[in-house]
Amino acid sequence: MAEITAWYARNGRHDLAWRRTRDRWAVLVSEVMLHQTQVPRVASAWPPFMARFPSPDVTAEAGPGAVIAAWGTLGYPRRARWLWEAAVAIAAGGWPDDLASLPGVGRYTARAVVAQCEDTDVPAVEANTRRVAERAAGRPLSDREAEELLVQLGAPLRGRERLLALMDVGALVCRPREPRCGECPLQSRCATRGVRPGERRSRQPRFEGSFRQRRGRVMARLRAGDPVETRTLDAHALASLVADGLAVVEDGTTARLP
Repeated sequence: MAEITAWYARNGRHDLAWRRTRDRWAVLVSEVMLHQTQVPRVASAWPPFMARFPSPDVTAEAGPGAVIAAWGTLGYPRRARWLWEAAVAIAAGGWPDDLASLPGVGRYTARAVVAQCEDTDVPAVEANTRRVAERAAGRPLSDREAEELLVQLGAPLRGRERLLALMDVGALVCRPREPRCGECPLQSRCATRGVRPGERRSRQPRFEGSFRQRRGRVMARLRAGDPVETRTLDAHALASLVADGLAVVEDGTTARLP
């Protein structure tokens, strides 16, 4: 048994709720939530969200305001709007052959959904798997180069198990800071065995005092449900939310969720 196979069986995050389903909608919701959001926060938010919006049809029918309100404090609420738009497209025409044609769905998300739900044998590159691939190669890689190397690193695993195993290697041992190389099943195949020289570590911009915080304060007022007088809101933050389809202004005097 290959080291990564044994490691994943022992250490993989098998208890994550969205890993216990092969339903496309449920997995798509989890992937959209996980964009720029830590796993523990998604683990708390995903079950109640799925209970309320269990399918594309229900989500589309609920309307964007309900989905945005239920998104709560996960942040980057444009994701909620995209998710609703994707639900509308799926409810109207079914699941497209290319999931990347759905609003807010890129190459990674499309591949991650089909790998997890249909066990399609395609690699997918996100932050964790990219870090694993580039440290193993000892250099920066294009998406296609990383995908090719991930297939090699994950062998003999394929499809769903390869994707999840490599994600977990990146999240649990090949961490951005203080990697646990001694615990890594890929150590013998890694050119770096640590933090790669020149490796860039993305840092989320400071939230306190940011425009994101200002938008968040307006969103919190709107999520309460009742229309809010625009004169009581941050005008620039409100305007940006309207531009993103996350709020509407009626008669120039009141704002609400769409």
